[in-house]
Amino acid sequence: MTSDALSIPSELESALRLRTVQYFITKRPWLDLYGVHVRPVPPFGSTSRKPHYDPALIHRCLPDELLFEVFARMMPYDLGRAACVCRKWRYTVRNPVFWRNACLKAWQTAGVIENYKILQSKYDGSWRKMWLLRSRVRTDGLYVSRNTYIRAGITEWKITNPVHIVCYFRYIRFYPSGRFLYKNSSQKLKDVAKYMNFKASKSDSLYRGTYTLSMSDDKIEAAVLYPGTRPTVLRIRLRLRGTAIGANNRMDLLSLVTSGVNDEEISSTEEDILGVVEGWEDDETHNPDIPAVSHKRGMTPFVFVPFEEVEQSVLNLPPEKMDYYVTG
Repeated sequence: MTSDALSIPSELESALRLRTVQYFITKRPWLDLYGVHVRPVPPFGSTSRKPHYDPALIHRCLPDELLFEVFARMMPYDLGRAACVCRKWRYTVRNPVFWRNACLKAWQTAGVIENYKILQSKYDGSWRKMWLLRSRVRTDGLYVSRNTYIRAGITEWKITNPVHIVCYFRYIRFYPSGRFLYKNSSQKLKDVAKYMNFKASKSDSLYRGTYTLSMSDDKIEAAVLYPGTRPTVLRIRLRLRGTAIGANNRMDLLSLVTSGVNDEEISSTEEDILGVVEGWEDDETHNPDIPAVSHKRGMTPFVFVPFEEVEQSVLNLPPEKMDYYVTG
């Protein structure tokens, strides 16, 4: 996705500028009883800005212009942490410019005009409210699904039937451009996260696909192509949810279907495979040697793990300790 997708029309930019020059005031009527007046921090560029002495050392050393530039380069979740530092940072972080950039990047496939229409019709013109309430895939980490199954072992004695508990993971990493990476592996999260990118080699068995997020609800349609002499497409349907408002840290696996495709329908693994199979039925296949199969096992929900937490995640523990930690 090119940077042109984030260009904002002049008439929309002028309307946004009128909103950002206003103060962001939090009403605290109980403070008026004690004569305490909380001074709001206007955004950078406002005509109402006046010199003000701030006793904090960081605010005396760091001008507001540089503070604005630092916040503009932070991730939205880091902005939320920065808002907890002090009152000035909290008011500065509430500048809609930061949340506008985050929203336009998160839903860049919908286009700028469509995002502005959704902003006005559903979220009262608040970019921050749109960021918190609108369903979106997170791109600052990996979605992980842990699955187990029982495999029969070699029988050495007639009185025993040994079995093995096999544990494997599904890994998904989304990108704002509508592409994603998919991998099935028994490797731990901290090992897979190191090469979960488009620069990975073919020996890592990392597959690339495309996805779409419905504008009306929280459904995700995705497809991955397994290349080879018998190309197979994996169609995935997911539903986003979260443990808190704006978290989007869980995904339910609604369906998982594998189907055969013809060589004429695909030219390379970089092609938009989702556009090829978008209108297919669940039992439809275009290769008689590879029938369509709807999988019923391995449908465990996905859990989101940010990149900064992959080393300490419980998913890196052995299966027996992991089960005890989750259930206990």
